[in-house]
Amino acid sequence: MPQLAAAVMPMSSEPALDPMHKEMANAIRALSMDAVEQAKSGHPGLPMGMADVAVVLWSQFLKFDPENPAWPDRDRFVLSAGHGSMLLYAINYLTGYKKVTLEEIKRFRQLGSLTAGHPEHDIEAGIETTTGPLGQGMANSVGMALAERILNARFGNALTDHHTFVIASDGDLMEGISHEAASLAGHLKLGRLIVFYDDNKISIDGPTTLSFTEDVQGRFKAYGWHVQAVDGHDPAAIAEATRAAMAETGKPSIIACKTIIGFGSPNKQGTKDCHGSPLGAEEVAAARKQLGWSSPAFVVPENILDAWRKVGARGAAEQKAWQKRYSESRERVEFDRVMRGELPKNIGEVFEQLKKKIATDKPKHATRQSSGAVLEAILPAMPELIGGSADLTPSNNTQVKSFGPIKPDDFKGRYIHFGVREHAMGAAMNGMALHGGVIPYGGTFLQFADYMRPSIRLAALMKQRVVFVMTHDSIGLGEDGPTHQPVEHIAALRAIPDLLVFRPCDGIETAECWELALQNKDRPSLLALTRQNVPTLRGQGMENRSSHGAYVMAEAEGPRQITLLATGSEVSLAMEARAQLQKEGIKTAVVSMPCWKLFEEQDEKYRVPVLGTAPRIAIEAGINQGWDRWLGEKSGFIGMKGFGASAPADALYKHFGITVENVVIEAKKLAKT
Repeated sequence: MPQLAAAVMPMSSEPALDPMHKEMANAIRALSMDAVEQAKSGHPGLPMGMADVAVVLWSQFLKFDPENPAWPDRDRFVLSAGHGSMLLYAINYLTGYKKVTLEEIKRFRQLGSLTAGHPEHDIEAGIETTTGPLGQGMANSVGMALAERILNARFGNALTDHHTFVIASDGDLMEGISHEAASLAGHLKLGRLIVFYDDNKISIDGPTTLSFTEDVQGRFKAYGWHVQAVDGHDPAAIAEATRAAMAETGKPSIIACKTIIGFGSPNKQGTKDCHGSPLGAEEVAAARKQLGWSSPAFVVPENILDAWRKVGARGAAEQKAWQKRYSESRERVEFDRVMRGELPKNIGEVFEQLKKKIATDKPKHATRQSSGAVLEAILPAMPELIGGSADLTPSNNTQVKSFGPIKPDDFKGRYIHFGVREHAMGAAMNGMALHGGVIPYGGTFLQFADYMRPSIRLAALMKQRVVFVMTHDSIGLGEDGPTHQPVEHIAALRAIPDLLVFRPCDGIETAECWELALQNKDRPSLLALTRQNVPTLRGQGMENRSSHGAYVMAEAEGPRQITLLATGSEVSLAMEARAQLQKEGIKTAVVSMPCWKLFEEQDEKYRVPVLGTAPRIAIEAGINQGWDRWLGEKSGFIGMKGFGASAPADALYKHFGITVENVVIEAKKLAKT
């Protein structure tokens, strides 16, 4: 066996194990190396190294029921080290999840299989979240553990009383998001969160001493975590540490499991050679011999499979006991509603009354302020709506004063102070949504969407209802300057598949966009909101016109000669330009386009008359990328060509040419051609 890295405690390659434990762990190892070998790609090292930890966790501690995979009070398990996906697939097959068949194991990493290269969210297959981008699962787990405590505070132990377990790698803990997430978890004292750290001291490049020499245990102690270290191949030690972690209810726990990557591979274990590549046929055969595994590829002896299936059946009694408590609970109807993600029946009426008030009062407010008014109206009607901000609460208008914050040891609040942790905030909100029972929203400046883009992308990939509230959406934020002025961000965010990007123009559109964000159960939404005030442009009429993605805000007084397309704060500018053009005899229509994605989804019969056949001018205080799809050959664009500058907003709009005068000049040119 190759030499272990100096920082790893010496371990026997043949630890004293319960005979059945050893065979159950070897079943994971065999299926993992077989599937990776057949696929000719994958990561056998982690599943082989963490198999002993997995057997202990699943057979003694994890609360789950493959016959009821969506059981609300199941423990959540997150394989943050998603490259080791065969660990999860092997266990889910062995424990009896119906969707994870042996045929799916054989189709590892093949088109259309359930066993993708990295786990993809599928509750029925026992996969709680999509992982692979390292650190994301770690931060998801913080959101899951937080959601569990929030629901426990609301519904009590009878309905919500479970743990969140994680397997994380060296790479997870190197990623910056893990620092943000672990710090937040420690602050909130999420004692139901337990992380098994695969401390194998190997990365793709080689030993972790190449780049990662910090005191991980000391770091987590500083975060306020309960910290232990064990031999990751000693089942008794693993079990004892897990019991201690579960007993420590006032702190999240991390257990550093000293393991040998690729355990059982005589020539590659303990080295980078088994991290991200198949072992090779000869080494697979040698590993079988070393492990004492004589079965052919993909064959698990009946007695070992039976032992695993008994593990899978272990949670049935607890699930039935929970079912009895649930059936007797007075909270059952409301619990069902929030776990199914259904909105309150009266929420449509709440939005209707709010829109009527806005139409009557016609306030001139920033859309971030209008968003705050929406929250004031809907939070009392939606106890499952949980908000937060990355330390920009007064700027984002994300907190309603009558609802207090969530604090350590007190999870009855409705607001999370995430701190300056945008990336972890996004991933934690994903975890909250994945857990179910809550609808998360969180705020920051649109400029800092880049700090959390991987989490936004994963929300879209997993089809989770997460609402990203992004304020200060353009050069309109003014004096803070180009470091804080998003110009390319809207275009980049619109490029993410299945993300609804909303840029409302006034209070009524803001309310409509919020309503749509909540109604869309299967995709995330991002609201881009202004710092500067904008007039109310819409009047009475309760149809949610924003649901079409784009609509005619003001039709031309006669056959169109020009169509002005605009979003957000530039819609009012377009309306001013239209008024001037109409006075000069140029028949002009204005189309508000709060959500391109929803407009794309309308049929041609709707889209064609909205866009019209006249020359078009797009107006948006951002770059023009993407606008060509809505502009014909005879068209213009009024917007940004580069970064912004530090100055008052009005001066910036004039400096960069985003003015009524320039729209009129461009329209006149096009109208003559």
